[in-house]
Amino acid sequence: MMRWRSALEIYRDRRILAIFCMGFSSGLPLLLVFGTLSYWLREAGVSRTAVGIFSLVGASYSFKFVWSPFIDRLPVPWLTRRMGRRRSWAFVIQLLLMAAIFALGQTDPGAELPITALLAVIVAFLSASQDIVIDAFRIELLKPEEQGAGAAATQWGYRLGTLAGSTGAYDAAALGGWHFAYSIMAALVLVGIASVLATREPALPTDAMAPARGATAAVRVAQWTRRAIVDPFADFMRRRGWIAILVLIVLYKLGEAFAATMSTTLYQELGFTKEEVGNIGKIVGLVATLSGVALGGALVARLGLFRALLFAGVLQMLGNLLYIALFSAGHDNLMLALSIFGENFTSGMASAAFVAYLSSLCSAAFTATQYALFSSLAAVPARFLSAPSGFLVDRIDWIPFFLVATLACLPSLLLLLAMRRIVEPVHR
Repeated sequence: MMRWRSALEIYRDRRILAIFCMGFSSGLPLLLVFGTLSYWLREAGVSRTAVGIFSLVGASYSFKFVWSPFIDRLPVPWLTRRMGRRRSWAFVIQLLLMAAIFALGQTDPGAELPITALLAVIVAFLSASQDIVIDAFRIELLKPEEQGAGAAATQWGYRLGTLAGSTGAYDAAALGGWHFAYSIMAALVLVGIASVLATREPALPTDAMAPARGATAAVRVAQWTRRAIVDPFADFMRRRGWIAILVLIVLYKLGEAFAATMSTTLYQELGFTKEEVGNIGKIVGLVATLSGVALGGALVARLGLFRALLFAGVLQMLGNLLYIALFSAGHDNLMLALSIFGENFTSGMASAAFVAYLSSLCSAAFTATQYALFSSLAAVPARFLSAPSGFLVDRIDWIPFFLVATLACLPSLLLLLAMRRIVEPVHR
């Protein structure tokens, strides 16, 4: 009991509070360019076709590893020498993000849709850029054994940020209109700015910002390109078992993403109303996720990365079986709540352990670039590999489908067991 209490003590650390606030700032803009904006567009009379095309504004989130080397290695003129490389980049990006959200809120989508679209793209780009620097900030600020708690704090803040950007924005719009709502959302970015200003700059690796000297401009550009773009990937590829690590990153959340993709369709076919799914999902799902990520962070501190990944991964796999229980129960609100709670709780635990593992893989000199790559790979199951899920349900029906989704979790767990000697030294 004392060991668990000691593991939970990390959540009282001021750095964890700062990371929580940065996570809030990171999650806030997401739905302002997706769900919330889509509602506003339809209300303004924009066609469904155009609303669908607007989903492309979020492409920045999938390709942020492309420009992460510049954030990792380039200084911000004047500011970096005074604030440090992470704080200066975070401060500038957040100021621009706040201005862009405010500007987006002042547009009229019904009359000036191209301007709305352009500003939405800018908000998404700045939001993805903020993610790059905040992830690097978090990883460099904490010790290896603290990464689980940092991952949990980030996800707590992120979830509450997305809640503010959705439910909070809707409530504000109902009170004073969309211009007012987006102005409030822009002001909330100050939470992230304040946390960055109040947090010390992480220690700088010896050669992280070292300029090349005594050479021609072309040679210096070539040297910088090698250090910023080639070296982060070469550094990772020198790691023992790097191919297996990449495969594990792609597979770890595959089974969970496969099942979750069809969850809403299952609810609809079982006769649950939008109000039932929305109210139960919003309350029970949020509580379960936040509880799961908090426990997942403590698991990493208490058990270490390998055992935390394995334990949470097994529970995540078993969580898929709750969909079968729900299907068997039919239209039962209690079973819906239990299913949503169990799936979100186990997924939250696994996510916290997984983010801690991804963080542990980053070398101090290339944190932003490497984490951007890992997080992009981790999103592959949800964005691409789960696409055939509906086709599979049509062919084999619901119970066999969820059994397949459950079995899809096994390859990552077996690979994890085989990789124990690769994973274990990371957190020693």
